[in-house]
Amino acid sequence: MPLQEATEKESLNFNQLCTFESFEEVWSHYGYKSGFKDVIEREFSRTKGITYLDHAGTTLYPESLVREFYQDISRNVYGNPHSHNPSSRLTHDTVEHVRYRILQHFNTTPDKYSVIFTSGCTAALKLVAESFPWRPPTATEPASQFCYLTDNHTSVVGIRGVTSALGVVSLPVSPKEIEARARDVAQSECSSCQTPHLFCYPAQSNFSGRKYSLGYVRGIQARKLYPACDSQGRWFVLLDAASFASCSPLDLQEHPADFVPLSFYKMFGFPTGLGALLVRNDTAALLRKAYFGGGTAAAYLAGENYYVPTPNMANRFEDGTVSFLDVIALNHSFDALHKLTGGMDKVQLHTFGLARYTYMLLSSLCHGNGQPVAQIYSDSEFENPSMQGAILNFNLTDCHGQIVGYSQVDKLASLFNIHVRTGCFCNTGACQLFLGTTNQDVKSNLQAGHVCGDDVDLVDGRPTGSVRVSFGYMSTFQDCQNFLNFVVECFVEKPVEVDQVKLDRLKSNTSSKGSSPCLLTMLTNGKPKHIDNGEHAATEPVVNEYGGKAITKEAKSLGKAQYLTNIYIYPIKSCAAFEVTDWPVCPLGLLHDRGWMVVNGNGVCLNQKREPRLCLIHPQIYLPSNTLLLQASGMDTISVPLENYNEPHQSHGVCQSKLCGDRVQTVDCGDEAASWLSEFLGQPCRLIRQSPDFIRNMKKGHEKGVSSTALSLVNEAQYLMINHASVDLLQRHITSRQESSDHQPLDIYELVSRFRANLVISGLEPFEEDDWSHLIIGNTHFQVAGRCGRCQMIGVDQNTGAKTKEPLLSLSAYRKGKVTFGVYLVHQSLDGSNATLSVGTPMFLYVWTQNDFKQTWLGYHFNLNVCIL
Repeated sequence: MPLQEATEKESLNFNQLCTFESFEEVWSHYGYKSGFKDVIEREFSRTKGITYLDHAGTTLYPESLVREFYQDISRNVYGNPHSHNPSSRLTHDTVEHVRYRILQHFNTTPDKYSVIFTSGCTAALKLVAESFPWRPPTATEPASQFCYLTDNHTSVVGIRGVTSALGVVSLPVSPKEIEARARDVAQSECSSCQTPHLFCYPAQSNFSGRKYSLGYVRGIQARKLYPACDSQGRWFVLLDAASFASCSPLDLQEHPADFVPLSFYKMFGFPTGLGALLVRNDTAALLRKAYFGGGTAAAYLAGENYYVPTPNMANRFEDGTVSFLDVIALNHSFDALHKLTGGMDKVQLHTFGLARYTYMLLSSLCHGNGQPVAQIYSDSEFENPSMQGAILNFNLTDCHGQIVGYSQVDKLASLFNIHVRTGCFCNTGACQLFLGTTNQDVKSNLQAGHVCGDDVDLVDGRPTGSVRVSFGYMSTFQDCQNFLNFVVECFVEKPVEVDQVKLDRLKSNTSSKGSSPCLLTMLTNGKPKHIDNGEHAATEPVVNEYGGKAITKEAKSLGKAQYLTNIYIYPIKSCAAFEVTDWPVCPLGLLHDRGWMVVNGNGVCLNQKREPRLCLIHPQIYLPSNTLLLQASGMDTISVPLENYNEPHQSHGVCQSKLCGDRVQTVDCGDEAASWLSEFLGQPCRLIRQSPDFIRNMKKGHEKGVSSTALSLVNEAQYLMINHASVDLLQRHITSRQESSDHQPLDIYELVSRFRANLVISGLEPFEEDDWSHLIIGNTHFQVAGRCGRCQMIGVDQNTGAKTKEPLLSLSAYRKGKVTFGVYLVHQSLDGSNATLSVGTPMFLYVWTQNDFKQTWLGYHFNLNVCIL
């Protein structure tokens, strides 16, 4: 038979073995949804004709990530986060939101960890090296120890360069020693010895993909494992997650390492040049920092050696301005990852399956004389994704058992457009272990001219490195097939043989055909029923279960007597008011007031300063049907359930946002509301509501003795109250200022709407409310928490969304720079569970002063009591 014909026949036999059907026989967790192939073609079209197998070097980014990021920075102005102007605040809030998303990704919270942005994992490691409180030996205490697993990246071992000059002991530990020399019980703390020690190990070897036990974290901290069990002092753990986090879920709540360095390009492919150090807050106080850069100081003097660091952990260690556009890009990276994969559990199963299948066939592949084709460097047989990552490291051998140099493999792979990684992968320890290279061999190879990163792959016939293939979440079975066919075509002495006994044994190892505990249970969120466009139109009153009616614009009347003139609730923060005649009071304030808010595509809260068209969205509460209606001109009316938090949306469930400096836990309200808002506002948005399990306490008013009070998504306090007499005075002042101009004066109703109060009262004198301390309305006792400082938001016309200079200019001029209007209230007691506030009832006024008591009757057909104490 001619050679060419024989080769085709033999290749065909291997192709029959290397099929997707054979893959499915041993691993069922492939892809993330039925349209996985379409996703690859749409998001990674640039890889057509390329077999990319260097995901441990950097993974690939989806095209939608870059598009969304481009649209984001094209649509928004992001300023330096160290400034306080609107564009800078937008940057600051977005960056803070990204910090939370990073912690959420690793199942922890800002209460437990801080996120310090760096230029990459190496910079994060360098930060630890330079700030850890290393101690030299003293007469009473031993020196600190820097201990590290020999299977560690160069950047970890490089910490030794800092510690060696400080008299710190450097102790390399082999993987076998950790458990072999462990103690059965934790060692008791020696109170007299507080010497800090640091143990560093990788969650996953970047060389072989071996996953080291995450239980080492607590084991070292408790001094049960070697070397901590043999040394007194305080032990801290640095868990290098750079390789692990690319394809595996990491739970820091379960495994609370003190330091976790990351590189985001390994996780997402984009952005590059950005990493982070996650620092356990309980450990943060130990870190010491010598250099201080911009943004890190609470105060310092140029002419005196005086410096006080900022108390914020992240700010203290982020010298200068962070790469904020790259940080903002991370937001889209997380979005893309979750949208395309559904989460890291699924990524782990998908990528491990591809690596396992490649391992099975490559390790079973033989030359025609029965000699194995590959020498694989692994501590496992890829039985379990909790022990082995999506990395396969090997050298190919010829039919005589001689190593084929990795440079030759690399060059031939490039001809086939197959991208692999070769060398020692910045991990000399693992390279020595698996290749059997001694310390003297490394030194001799250097003398022979071999340095890290070159193409000298063999010295005296012995390998200086190896070949590594690694998989990412967008890797396909076709990538496995292309690589294996390449090996067969270029390096296998024909006829191709397979060690069938070994292959059958590997197939029997931990089949995935059964159910897997790693799979996520998807939650579905019931879609609210659609309401016809004409139902509950804006001009129709909405009746609540208490018999009250919403007040339409045509029915508005401010009245002439002195009483509680108006009650407003704002269901969605910064959207239009919903005026009612009576309304229930709940522990957070008026029921459903500021219960929801709109966030942009980066999860940052939108307000009228950033998006003035929010005022054109008219939410209405319909209590009998448990419904929130969203209405706006030109849009169909939609409804959102008032209580939907028991069924979080499958891809946008519980999340966290920043509000007035507070982190608030929220629940997403689903895709229908998100699409509606996005269409109306012309940018990606979502509607979220405060999680019922989350308690946010008020910070304002402590100087007045106001006790800690639970808040909704309000800015400062449960209620905002303004005095109609103050509005009247301000309107007259505005009119007098505008007499010489062509500006249309603001009418009373429009001016009231600018201040977005919950309660409007008809007081005796303008601004008398500034000096009140307590109120009693009906049976509810209120305390004044402080005055409301005003900003440019009161310049937004609530009817059109247009921005104006009034009334801020007139208010500032009249009050001589003290730009406050209205007071914040909190309730101190509720009379039962059915407390309500009502409009249109008689009102009593009680004025208490230090020297006397006076009761004044303020109405003749009202029964609402208001006491001023």
